[in-house]
Amino acid sequence: MFKRIVVPVDLAHVSKLEKALRLARDLAQKYEAELCYVGVTTSTPSAVSRTPEEFMRKLQAFAAEQAKSSQSTASTHTIVSHDPTIQMDRELEEAIDELGADLVVMASHVPNVADYVWSGHGAHIAAHSNASVMLVRD
Repeated sequence: MFKRIVVPVDLAHVSKLEKALRLARDLAQKYEAELCYVGVTTSTPSAVSRTPEEFMRKLQAFAAEQAKSSQSTASTHTIVSHDPTIQMDRELEEAIDELGADLVVMASHVPNVADYVWSGHGAHIAAHSNASVMLVRD
């Protein structure tokens, strides 16, 4: 049913992603699908990494660990964004298309008042992606 599952991850908040990560691993195992972990970083130092290259290495190590626990294949895709607060939704949308994903599994927050003004990343992807999207609340 699914061949490539894209899982956007925020390496600064991995502990909040466990439910979505577990679901993605389970689906990949069930459908013998590839997992592709997508991360967004900037070209400037952050709390996660000092350089985009260091971020890529950390994302690859994260994917390798996830693949071990699910016994499935995993790849990574790093997006270097000039301004993630403005561009991330569009950049994720483009990456999902570029990667040929047929399913996106994303962690999502519980909606609040601000969501009536600004939609969350998951809502944007669900509204604009050609892939199926599963938003997983913690």
